[in-house]
Amino acid sequence: MSAHVAHLTQATFDETVNSADNLLVVDFWAEWCGPCKMIAPILDEIAVEKSGAISIAKVDVDHEQELAMRFDVMSIPTMIVFKNGVPVKRIVGAKGKSQLLAEFTDLL
Repeated sequence: MSAHVAHLTQATFDETVNSADNLLVVDFWAEWCGPCKMIAPILDEIAVEKSGAISIAKVDVDHEQELAMRFDVMSIPTMIVFKNGVPVKRIVGAKGKSQLLAEFTDLL
């Protein structure tokens, strides 16, 4: 995982989401999930290229089941985009970089 991507837990989730001063994309994923592994390097690239505008964080649903249930994550990867601490968009499934950037751009 990139140094630009935060790993969130039940203990750090709310503080991280509420203190984010830019768009925060939270990727709900698992180690065994093939599509999750496919988008991980894409999210790392976005975190670096859009630093200051978009932040990326990850929640491992195997270790943080309470968070997955709290946000009704039924399949992975699921990305929930937060703006000012509020979820504003949900993206389910693996997408390419240009598709993800298009999803995020309208929220910036």
